[in-house]
Parts: sequence; structure tokens; C-alpha cells
Amino acid sequence: MNAHLRRAAVAVAATGMAVSLAACGSAGQAGGSDASEPAEKKGDDLTIGLLLPENQTARYEKFDKPLIEKKISELTNNKAKVVYANAKQDATLQTQQVETMITNKVDALIVDAVDAKAIAGSVKKAKDAGIPVVAFDRLAEGPIDAYTSFDNEEVGRVQGKALLEALGDKAEGGQIVMMNGAVTDPNAALFKKGAHSELDGKVTVGKEYDTKEWKPENANANMEASISALGKDKIVGVYSANDGMAGGIITALKAAGVSPLPPVTGQDAELAGVQRIVAGEQFMSVYKPYAPEAAAAAEMAVALARGESLDAIAKAKVDSPTTKGVPSVLVPVVSLTKDNIQDTVIKDGVYTVQEICTPKFKAACDELGLK
Repeated sequence: MNAHLRRAAVAVAATGMAVSLAACGSAGQAGGSDASEPAEKKGDDLTIGLLLPENQTARYEKFDKPLIEKKISELTNNKAKVVYANAKQDATLQTQQVETMITNKVDALIVDAVDAKAIAGSVKKAKDAGIPVVAFDRLAEGPIDAYTSFDNEEVGRVQGKALLEALGDKAEGGQIVMMNGAVTDPNAALFKKGAHSELDGKVTVGKEYDTKEWKPENANANMEASISALGKDKIVGVYSANDGMAGGIITALKAAGVSPLPPVTGQDAELAGVQRIVAGEQFMSVYKPYAPEAAAAAEMAVALARGESLDAIAKAKVDSPTTKGVPSVLVPVVSLTKDNIQDTVIKDGVYTVQEICTPKFKAACDELGLK
């Protein structure tokens, strides 16, 4: 694990420790209601399957995977084994990966679904095989045992509020473009719903897209189409659901000669996104502290694998289209702008100043006082 990941994990140690202690405290009296075979409780010698959806977005390989692996190791005295697979945005491949995990008899699964609806059959197969499933980041359908993510409607509200703030008086007379995420991702619908709750009635949406596979190149093509349809001088702002798409959008705006650039939102606090914020090209991102989300997934997977109750870990309940009252941990988010980079991603050790302030961005960093 590299240095900034270690620091990111340390930044939420207090949260993780509190949950760990609570979980340990419940171990002695756990009733085993979540376990398939409660009579034979398992210890630290566990195998946890980790299935992540894609490698286009930096967070999965750079943050989520190592943080989850580290937390599981801590919880099991370095005895548990994590078996990892990335679906590379292919729902069929992910189905095969689940089948392999079931065949190999893992003790629990952590699944971030490529397609939340399509994964339901695989979740049922795992459940039938006595393997509990933790839905990570996206609310998978099927009989999942637990779920951890961020408050995804709040993500959209935070983005919408920030865009309105950036637009000021321009909101009334201009048009915005909305670049939502992929329809296969249930989070995208929640981001969209939250954003609309802030934007509707306050600004005109000239064009709106659901962006296939969240890909920046698809967002770029959609933005080019918007500029052609609306006119480059008529677009006062762009709602982008994440940073990767924001990069494609900004490239299209620059190629069309739009200057100054309108405010563009984002999400995930990717390094390139943070650098665009420093440079004044992107207005904001949503900073989602990955360490507490990863810690919650690890805590719940280990507890379920051992046949322990989740009562001490999961304080919320969430309903999916197929399962009601899923024990859940929802992590709060932060609006990231140039004004709080120092107090968020740098302070939490996600990135160093050196990583952000490469020669290309040094002058802008100096202006913001990033040292």
C-alpha cells in the first residue's frame, strides 16, 4: 500500500476502531442469525471474495481494493484471504466471477455490481450456497445481506447546490446540460434525482443524457452534440455526475472554443479532477472518503462470514427493489472546491501537494496557497 493510502486509512481510524470494537463486543453474544450454519462459527481463517465493477474510474483499484484488503487483514489478525476480480464494466464477466467465487466456496462476498439488476440471479445463487453478500457502493438487487455506500441522493443535491451557487444570476436566463451516469448503475438514478431536486424550477435544462458506461468519451460525444444543438454561447453550466465525464465534457467545450468555461460539476475527487479544480476548469467535485466505506464493507463481510450480528455495525436500513430493510452503513460526503482542497483530500492524505501541484499546475497551486 502506498503512503497516501496509509494516511487515508489512518484518517478514519477512529471511525473504523469504534466500529471494530463494537463488532468485537457483539461477537460473544452473536446469535448467528445471518449465518447459514450458525452451529459452526468461523474464526479468522476466512476467504472473502471482492468483486469490483470496472477500472475506468481510478477509485476502485487505487483506493477501494487496497483499503478493503487492509481492513479485512486487520480484522482477522492477518489470517483472512481476499480473492479479487474486476469485471471491467462487463456484467456477463461479473456473473462468471461470482460463479467462480461460489465454486471456490468463499465465506462471504463483497460485490460492487456492474449492473445492479442483472446481478440479482448471481446474488441468489450465492445465498443458496450459504455465502452472504455485501453490496458495496451500488445497491445490488437480490437477497443481499448488507450494503454500504454514500448518501447518493445527497451527492446529487450537493452537486446541484454547487452548480446553482456557481451560476448565480446566470441561472435564470441560461441553459445547462445534464450529463448523468449509466442507467445500469442505481446510484446514477439517485444522483440524478438529488440534482433535479435542487435544479428544477431554478434553471433550464437544455439537454440531458444518461451516459453509457460512465465513459468520458461518451460524455465528450454527448457534449459535442449539446453544443451543436444549443449553441456554445447558450450553455451557462454543466451538471456532470462524475469527474471522468467532466474531463470529457471540458475537452469538448475547449475544442468548441468556449471561453470562459462554464462551471462544471463532478464527483469522486479524482486527481485529474482536483487538478482541473485548481486550474479553474472544473468548478467542484464531491469528495467521498473511501476509507470509512471500505472499512464498513470489510467489517460487515467478516461479521457475516463468522455468523455474527450486524447490529453494532449497520445503523441504517435501506430498501432495494427486491429486498427490504437491508442493514446499511451510509457515509457522508463533502463538496470539494478550490477553497477546501487543503482541508479535505490533502489533510486526509488522499493526495500530497506534490501529486496535485505538478509543474503544469504549480502557478495555480501557489495562487491557492497549496504548499
